[in-house]
Amino acid sequence: MRNTILLALGSLLLLTLVVCESIFGYYYFQYRHIVDERLQKPLFEQTAKIYAAPKEVRVGQKLNPQTVAQELRDAGYSGDGDRDRSRLGTYALDDASITIQPGPQSYHSEQGATVTFDNGKVSKISGDGGQALDAYELEPQLITGLSEGQYRTKRRLVNFNELPPNLVNAVTSIEDRRFFAHGGVDYFRLVGALRDDLRAGRRAEGGSTLTMQLARGFFLTPEKRLKRKIIEIAITFQLENRFNKQQIFQIYANEIPLGQQGSFAINGFGQAAQTYFGKDVKQLDLAQCALLAGMIQRPSYRNPYRHPERAVQRRNMVLDAMVETGKITKEQSIQAKAEPLKLAAVNVDAGEAPYFVDLVRDRLVQHLGDQDFNHEGLRIYTSLDPDLQQVATNAVADGMKIVDAQVERLHARRVKAGDNSPINYPQVALVALNPHTGQVLALVGGRNYGASQFDHAIQHRPTGSAFKPFVYAAAFNTSLAGTILTQPPPQAQASEQLVSSADPAPPDPGRQSGVFTAVTLLNNQLTTFEDGYAPGNYHNDMRFNGQITARTALQWSQNNATVSLAQMVGYNNVAALARDAGIKSARGTPAVALGAYDATPLDLAGAYTTFANGGVRIEPWLVASVRSASGDVLNDYPPNSKPILDPRVAYLTLALMENVINAGTGATARQRGFTAPAAAKTGTSRDAWFAGFTSNLLCVVWIGNDDYSDLKLEGGKAAGPVWADFMKQAVQLPQYSDTRQFVAPSGVSTVRLDKVTNLVADASCPQDYDAVFLDGTGPAQTCDQGAGDQRNLFQKLFGIGKQANVAPAGAPANGTPALPQTPVGSQAAAAPAEPGPAPPPPDQQQKKKRGFFGRLFGSKSDSDKQQQQQPDASQPH
Repeated sequence: MRNTILLALGSLLLLTLVVCESIFGYYYFQYRHIVDERLQKPLFEQTAKIYAAPKEVRVGQKLNPQTVAQELRDAGYSGDGDRDRSRLGTYALDDASITIQPGPQSYHSEQGATVTFDNGKVSKISGDGGQALDAYELEPQLITGLSEGQYRTKRRLVNFNELPPNLVNAVTSIEDRRFFAHGGVDYFRLVGALRDDLRAGRRAEGGSTLTMQLARGFFLTPEKRLKRKIIEIAITFQLENRFNKQQIFQIYANEIPLGQQGSFAINGFGQAAQTYFGKDVKQLDLAQCALLAGMIQRPSYRNPYRHPERAVQRRNMVLDAMVETGKITKEQSIQAKAEPLKLAAVNVDAGEAPYFVDLVRDRLVQHLGDQDFNHEGLRIYTSLDPDLQQVATNAVADGMKIVDAQVERLHARRVKAGDNSPINYPQVALVALNPHTGQVLALVGGRNYGASQFDHAIQHRPTGSAFKPFVYAAAFNTSLAGTILTQPPPQAQASEQLVSSADPAPPDPGRQSGVFTAVTLLNNQLTTFEDGYAPGNYHNDMRFNGQITARTALQWSQNNATVSLAQMVGYNNVAALARDAGIKSARGTPAVALGAYDATPLDLAGAYTTFANGGVRIEPWLVASVRSASGDVLNDYPPNSKPILDPRVAYLTLALMENVINAGTGATARQRGFTAPAAAKTGTSRDAWFAGFTSNLLCVVWIGNDDYSDLKLEGGKAAGPVWADFMKQAVQLPQYSDTRQFVAPSGVSTVRLDKVTNLVADASCPQDYDAVFLDGTGPAQTCDQGAGDQRNLFQKLFGIGKQANVAPAGAPANGTPALPQTPVGSQAAAAPAEPGPAPPPPDQQQKKKRGFFGRLFGSKSDSDKQQQQQPDASQPH
């Protein structure tokens, strides 16, 4: 009986083994072809790699050889003593110099250089042949790879030899101690895990090896069923038969999910090292290796940004496991446990410039068509400056706190007044260019890429008063040919006090005309233009009511004066110039003068290169070159340029824009400590703009609401702080520190004028300012000649005779007569006016009767008092 029972049990066991083997064999061979098909293709997509612009080393630059060596190492160069020589290039470093030799896969030709340093500066740069060089470009840095698939996966592929031994040991110590010894399945661990699960009454321990984890993650869904476990083991054996242990670990190291950053999934240790520590994986220390190994099982739960305590606790557990396996000593473990996390700044916008990279992808589609270029391992060399991108991201983050505070104050006032509509926090865009090459150096397309990938840098919005420089440039264009500008008869807005709505405007017999200059008088009265267009003026400040100079009109962004000028120049001429500059939507209507037509921040930045680059418009560009995975050139993309203004016209307009930032609506930048020579213009429609440039850097900032509601904040106060903080930090970088005064072309002259008369200043007129004129159009008379009292003693004694009239502030120079004044009218249906820190109105004078000695000596007269206290129309008060 006993033998019968044993025989039956043996037969049952044998049958069970046969059935299990049959089932396993079935799945093994069924999934073999699936594994074969998967392994016939590349294991990972060879996504395109995005590189920054090459950094330039210049003679005289503050720099040391160690910094240059680190830049080259980060770019993939190998040092002279390294075991493996990089095909990108090599360098040899000593105390006072560094010798650079690009390799066959370098972005540059294989021409090397030796850079010599003295007292913390570059003292000499010599080429391979010993020739002296003024500058030398280093190898471009890798920014990121284009993301893969619907989950926007980020991955930096690494080889097993690139992984630090501490990382390999940390992973195997905590995940699979016998990885290099077993055949794919660790039976001892499986039995131990089963025992622990039975004791705990639940699944507490995992028995999966690294190869099993790889099989599960690479080929299977995450469901937990017995059938899937059998398939997982079947695939594990196939992987072990096809690859050696180093190859399996390499695949695992590139595939393992390690969390999320913004909208991107982080896969593999190469990308995780960059994401969490801002380092190449080869540069990780022991504590950092242990932290990444500790994230494998639950990366979101142990995310070091969100849960640093959990991350540190798990890191220390990994270090203890490494001590247990003999991979490190107890002392090394204690030292590593004492190390703080030292995480990289949690800002995908700064580190990987995602809005910029998305735009690069769009440009690649334009250049290469709809072919699937993201699977060929292409190298995309771009215009981005990573240092400036970091500055831009910081400036936007800090500046939007100021904007948010203003928005919250406005909202609180509305709530107090009974308006319970929800608060609307605005969006932002910043674009920075090299104004002489069109190179897009930095780009921020929104507040937070993780929250919204909508790129505001390429969205069309009305430009507001940031457009106005094109009106003045079109006017200066007419001066080159000596064209006399004549203002048509104005249509004054209706005024109950002065003009009946049924009556025509009264004639102006004193109308004059002349060649346009910076001190030409423009009519700034509230006026109705063609088709009933009736713009308002900022705050209806009476200081600017009537005639003001062109210089003052742009300085304080006065609307009616600017539309009046556009009317004289011709709306179509203004619109044509704007279209040539890249603002394609501009049309010849009165509203064009005030920026009613839209452009993107990137478009406006390109248009402003016209003023910064001597009249030549440079099209903004992001992609410089596309190369194969081995470095062969597939396509280069030279920038496009087009001369659209005479250099003299560009400079005359630039000079007006200098006055805007120094003493007008753009003075916010100066108040925030930005002191470099610059030219700028603010803009306010429903949005806020600030656009300006130095001799080597151009920046446009836009702030507005996505629903197109009115921001109700001025360009200078909302966009101005972001622009100022960005530029202030940018000029601290070595590559942008050498800002210079703008250089005038031949054919223009700077003249010092009296503030009261706008005639040439001399010793009798100490209050003066500088204005720029086309040669031959500036004033000839001095202020004492043009405004002096020419009566004789007898006339002065008895107060008779005609005393010369003093020209009001902003009066025209000789040769540029005043343009006519429109009768005063009341405001009606005003268009948005460009705001700015308008100066206070002049003090009111009380008239007094002069006595005998007053009439005799001409002192303390009403006219003298009024002249002395005449408001300065060219400078702020």
